[in-house]
Amino acid sequence: MEATEDYVELIDDLISSQGEARLVEVAERLGISQPSASKTLNRLQRDGYVTSEPYRSIFLTEKGKALADKSRARHDIVFRFLLAIGVSEEIAKHDSEGVEHHVSDETLAAFERIIKSRH
Repeated sequence: MEATEDYVELIDDLISSQGEARLVEVAERLGISQPSASKTLNRLQRDGYVTSEPYRSIFLTEKGKALADKSRARHDIVFRFLLAIGVSEEIAKHDSEGVEHHVSDETLAAFERIIKSRH
């Protein structure tokens, strides 16, 4: 699921910043080969997270967009929590990458309570 979340979040970011997401950019941003990215994108399409056609842009389905939004929100909570406890912005940005995939909803709720109590 972690790879799925990373892919849909990246695709959403590319669409937001560049107006489209293409296989070459996805592979480049993830530091992997285009065949590897294509294999995962085929799985994401099969699982209903993206749509695409050969040599065309990649689009998120409603299911993919919802997952990207959820993953981004979880990442933001972890990032803001790290800032709230005094971690520098640079380190918080680095450390929050990936943590959102492994933290429970209960822990995220605790992070949010700490964030709110400090503001």
